Amino acid sequence: MKHFDEAATGAPLGFERLVPALRAAFASEAQVPPRHVHSIETGGDAATRGTVLIMPAWSDAGFLGIKTINIFPGNGARGLPGLHATYVLYDARTGVPLAMMDGNEITARRTAAASALGASFLARTNARKLLVLGTGRIARMLPAAHASVRPIDEVQVWNHRPEGAQALAEQWRSEGWNAQAVGTDLEAAVRSADIVSCATLATTPLVRGEWLAPGAHLDLIGSFTPAMREADVQCFDGTRTFIDTPEALQKAGDLLDAIAAGTLRADAVQGTLAELCRGARPGRTNDTERTVFKAVGSALEDLSAATLVWQADANR
Repeated sequence: MKHFDEAATGAPLGFERLVPALRAAFASEAQVPPRHVHSIETGGDAATRGTVLIMPAWSDAGFLGIKTINIFPGNGARGLPGLHATYVLYDARTGVPLAMMDGNEITARRTAAASALGASFLARTNARKLLVLGTGRIARMLPAAHASVRPIDEVQVWNHRPEGAQALAEQWRSEGWNAQAVGTDLEAAVRSADIVSCATLATTPLVRGEWLAPGAHLDLIGSFTPAMREADVQCFDGTRTFIDTPEALQKAGDLLDAIAAGTLRADAVQGTLAELCRGARPGRTNDTERTVFKAVGSALEDLSAATLVWQADANR
């Protein structure tokens, strides 16, 4: 069984390759069972509580992948990443293990790529100003991901720890981005953004619907449980809302709150990422409507990324 470390896993996963690969994967057929979710509590300490996800998928291309991902929101206070993951790729015809890959790199890159894929259908074609909420591994990749589908030339970043936003903005500037940290006025930053992308582990809403400008696209890719939420219920009122998979309607606290409040009906969700990729549902229809893309992640995305890594190694 081959082992791909972080660098080897990430090298073939540039967004110019990964976003089209995800689009092709969502347009095709694959087997993606519901994820297994387990809560972990040790010692009764709230700061150590976490969630374990087990996410399998397999395809007719002959690959089977299983990702195990551990999410511990309290790790930020310890100076540790909040997310740790491993990924194992198998031969789907024999069950033989093929490779162990860096699950953190796969998760971050495929999540950012799915965010960009959603924006390729839902953000205005001239969207150029991106606001990122969060400073974690996924958030750091969002400018590059979105710039692969839209003409992004200005990036702002907000974090509940201002020093984290300052540090990330400085890093992006060193990479050539026109990037600035948002201070305390998140409202003003949201109002001026073309795309607002939230990649946090927030449990209380950060973005308010009244702040979103006409024509704005709200991208919600951080929260993935009923207890987590990044947007208030008004964000879904009068918008066209799309989801990555039907599972989002059971898993996403943002959606569950909006449905309970009556600002969103489950049957009013405009479509899934698969339906967008297959052309079964239209994306953005004009430059003034507001759009929302809510993602909780899919094992199909992990499998697509892992397959790219395996194939790139085989073709060397």
